[in-house]
Amino acid sequence: MASETRRRGAELEEALLEAAWQELSAVGYGRFTFEGVAARAGTSRPVIYRRWPQRSELAIAALRHFSRREAIVPPDTGSVRDDLIQHLTEFSSKRSALVTLFAVQMGEYLAETGTTPAQLRDEYLSARRQPLAYETILQRAVLRGEIDVKRLTPRVRSLPADLLRHELLMTLRPAGQETITEIVDEVFLPLVRKSS
Repeated sequence: MASETRRRGAELEEALLEAAWQELSAVGYGRFTFEGVAARAGTSRPVIYRRWPQRSELAIAALRHFSRREAIVPPDTGSVRDDLIQHLTEFSSKRSALVTLFAVQMGEYLAETGTTPAQLRDEYLSARRQPLAYETILQRAVLRGEIDVKRLTPRVRSLPADLLRHELLMTLRPAGQETITEIVDEVFLPLVRKSS
């Protein structure tokens, strides 16, 4: 009977990663254990150890799993303003839990691994196979002539995402539409629009 319901391969890995994400978001990295993940997944610790020998590796894999599950597709409205507002709204809605987890519940991960928040973000993003939706939006806007690529310095380029992350960190909830519109209209677009 047990062999009929035994999960294998990709199905098992998906179940383990979903259990790991649920455990990580429920208890934070400080109390994140192989035992807790195994209990949620209905499996044994050795099954998890074989795939992720360190709990830090399992935590990163769980974060990536969540990101894939809650993928954000870049909008293409034909307007950089509308694309950015739509993208930041979706990011805020889908990623507020992840940003909160990074900020509030991953402190012990940073201490245990000796990494900084920026390094944690880079590690989390390192397995991506395609550009971030935000970068796609900016590339399209440059091609359409809506923004001046010379004004798109690394600091300016990251500004909308940085401001939104700050808002999510400060409030621990999705940003309101007014805040997102202000980020786009009052801060970012005046910095990158082509001069008349």
